Amino acid sequence: MSELTGPYTYSSALGDNQCLAGTFRADLETGKISWSDDMFQLHGYRRGEVVPTLELLYSHKHPEDRPRCEEIVAQVVRTGGYFCMYHRIIDAQGRTRRVLTSGDAIEMGGKVTALEGVMVDLTSTLQRETEQTARDAVIGATSTRTVIDQARGILMGQLGMGSEDAFQMLVSTSSHRNVKLVVVAAELVQLANAAGSRQYLDAAVKAIETDGRGTAAPRKRAV
Repeated sequence: MSELTGPYTYSSALGDNQCLAGTFRADLETGKISWSDDMFQLHGYRRGEVVPTLELLYSHKHPEDRPRCEEIVAQVVRTGGYFCMYHRIIDAQGRTRRVLTSGDAIEMGGKVTALEGVMVDLTSTLQRETEQTARDAVIGATSTRTVIDQARGILMGQLGMGSEDAFQMLVSTSSHRNVKLVVVAAELVQLANAAGSRQYLDAAVKAIETDGRGTAAPRKRAV
């Protein structure tokens, strides 16, 4: 049998960067296991350094994941069908990789004779997406604070009140309307920035003042 080749892969998180994935075949009648070059790489080896065996494969499973992986493979060997497992492996250098292993049983005469499948390294994809989520959260939080600060400034100018009182009015309006604070703030900022909307801005400020009455300290009026 010719050497296995790796699959074509793509990760939206990695773009043009490599998404490591390897293919494998286990002949249950002969006990021979074949790996593509990338399967060796995933486990921290180069072709020729080790002979793939089922025990070698299982020895690289994370101790917490190995029992369940063995159960699933045993079930497929008995009954046939497909399998898909998201789990961890520890390569020969001690690095932990998060991988997705999927495959199916090859049957002849109603008997499972081989398993074929693919193992995809998701470590870099998950790391990149986690980092992007964290960056988006920081950007979102900064944007939210900016909008709320702008709305607070509008109320301070319109109603002649302090910063904390203006903020409490926004909070009270958010609670009264059962909408997020940033939504209340964004609506007020939008009205303030829109041409010819002075009448609507005044009405919005008045509504917020009414919703917040009793939560903010009385403001001082000019004599």
